[in-house]
Amino acid sequence: MRIIQCVHQNQARAALVENEHRVRLTDADTYTLARRALDAGQGLADTVTAALTGETLDYGQLVEQRLLLPPLTHPDPAHCLVTGTGLTHLGSADTRSAMHAKTQADESELTDSMRMFKLGVEGGKPSTGQAGAQPEWFYKGDGDCVVAPEAPLPSPDFAEDAGEEPELAGLYVIDAKGRPHRVGFAVGNEFSDHVTERFNYLWLAHSKLRACSFGPELLIGDLPEHLEGVSRIRRDDKVLWEKPFLTGEANMAHTIANLEHHHFKYAGFRRPGDVHVHFFGTATLSFADGIATRSGDRFEIELPALGRALRNPLKAAEDDATVTTVTPL
Repeated sequence: MRIIQCVHQNQARAALVENEHRVRLTDADTYTLARRALDAGQGLADTVTAALTGETLDYGQLVEQRLLLPPLTHPDPAHCLVTGTGLTHLGSADTRSAMHAKTQADESELTDSMRMFKLGVEGGKPSTGQAGAQPEWFYKGDGDCVVAPEAPLPSPDFAEDAGEEPELAGLYVIDAKGRPHRVGFAVGNEFSDHVTERFNYLWLAHSKLRACSFGPELLIGDLPEHLEGVSRIRRDDKVLWEKPFLTGEANMAHTIANLEHHHFKYAGFRRPGDVHVHFFGTATLSFADGIATRSGDRFEIELPALGRALRNPLKAAEDDATVTTVTPL
């Protein structure tokens, strides 16, 4: 089952994707449906089915009229935590072979990135019920950093780069007893500043504090182990860059369960009622192929198993040399 969230009569409403042209409205937004499912002790798919109304909408018109919302939102953006893990994907067969060759080097010769990748390859897929290797982890922001599908991705004036990161995102709600529940999966554009990150890996945290987007569709249920997609950048209605990418556990050094454990093991991330959006990483970047994006470029990330492509134009901020100052009270 796949659902979207859209604006209908000035309210957020979840809708079942019936086909590429039509969606059927439910009587509530996704967050309300998730809480309803938790209260009833039933699966989200059953809750969505019970909440369907007789009203259908034209999917294409929702896209054209910019009425799509992220498929899961919290009424208070401060209670939505956006995070991610990196160095999780094996990449293509060639990349995998190259990485494996590098990991045979003496431990003292490995970079921190390669050492982290090696930890994942060797211990990221533990037996069920056991904790595996701890992945790289980063923070992006709260719900205010999330941009709706089709809406512009803003890049701040101080950014050195504005590059896409085609990823799988896990969407979660914490129940009243502090237990995390996965609502589903969505296509994501984690969107980072790769020039800043490349200058010094200790600046990774800075490079991730940017906007992001995910959706438009949310997959409820099991995730296929092997997923194939395409990441693309259009400039002036022409394809500037395009490359396939792989995701799903068959193409990852970690299991989803291991990445989830190492995020939700922290009590602060199990606050009742909160929403979490967690990006699972990628192995495919236009930046790695020498692409420098500019305002007006459009990112398109297709992952057919998860429905309609995620599309966002890039909007660079106007030059602003103002230094942020802090005023004492």
